[in-house]
Amino acid sequence: MAAFDAHRPPQQALVDDCVHCGFCLDTCPTYVLWADEADSPRGRIVLIDEALNEASELSDEMVTHFDRCLGCMACVTACPSGVAYDRLIERVRPQVERHHERSSAERALRLALFETLPHPKRLRALVPALAAARKLGFDRRLPESLAILAKVAPRTSLREARHSAVPELTPAVGPTRGRVGLLLGCVQRVFYSRVHRASIQALAAEGFEVLAPELPDCCGALELHSGEEEAAVARGRATIAAFDGLGRLDHVVVNAAGCGAAMKEYGELLGTPQAHDFAARTCDVTELLSSVAPRAPRGPVELRVVYHDACHLAHAQGVREPPRALLRAIPGLELLEVAAEADVCCGSAGIYNLVQPQAAAELGQRKARHLLDTGAQAI
Repeated sequence: MAAFDAHRPPQQALVDDCVHCGFCLDTCPTYVLWADEADSPRGRIVLIDEALNEASELSDEMVTHFDRCLGCMACVTACPSGVAYDRLIERVRPQVERHHERSSAERALRLALFETLPHPKRLRALVPALAAARKLGFDRRLPESLAILAKVAPRTSLREARHSAVPELTPAVGPTRGRVGLLLGCVQRVFYSRVHRASIQALAAEGFEVLAPELPDCCGALELHSGEEEAAVARGRATIAAFDGLGRLDHVVVNAAGCGAAMKEYGELLGTPQAHDFAARTCDVTELLSSVAPRAPRGPVELRVVYHDACHLAHAQGVREPPRALLRAIPGLELLEVAAEADVCCGSAGIYNLVQPQAAAELGQRKARHLLDTGAQAI
């Protein structure tokens, strides 16, 4: 039996684009950690090429190296040949889930994550348990991945988790520049509702009418980037339907990088004109705000800050300058840049820090050290 089936396998033409030059190596987080060729983008492309051979089988070793990939897409930015590694690895992951028998522990963990994280109500109900586990020290007695979940979950107050709702309609301040929808999503809605409120406030102040519908619960990014293709397709369709139900929107705005990257892939994932149109209208909140002449006054902020690029914003979406432009427009704010390993992932990568905790922790420590080395007062 061939390693991959005929449903959306990686494309041989994309594999053949790689000339094995090695420009990707210094930006690949797993290669930076271990210097193992099989844990580099070009090494994984060699494995994909091997798996495309009809006589090949999907070995445990192949899956190990595919699973270790964070999907940060820094290699896509670094590649002088324009190899679409993002398209390759996104097609490999569903093949792995269909044809590789995971251990019972892996299956249980993935099931727990996908039955919790994309569901805001379930996630909100989990907040008191996480807070109690930390306070009482129970997190140290949990299985490794669950202990890490308790450790890395944002320290949101119970009050914020319970009162995370935002207005469904916020009118523009002054003449209306456009009508936009804002994705509330799952994790962002529960743990970072203050980011939603700030985004809405900024958009309205710059002249945009903002609609923030209760649905969809989740855009499907977690499933898409983890190989759960069927669930990702269903969530993609539900997301498009939810926003289309609001009438014509000039833009669908996102303030979470992984979500924005997934929604911009809907055309590729769903393959319909409607999905391509939706993807084309999706943008990060910083893209939209930086594209218009400032209307609201900017107050001075005397602070030295460093901006950390989210991989799925800088690499997957190619959005680097807009957030920096917005920061530079604030009087008194000094914007610093990371000098070392600026394009190397922090290790979070969706659920990577839960399923590959040791590698994620090493990368997080490196990133924190490099950010602190800038001397910034805030990140």
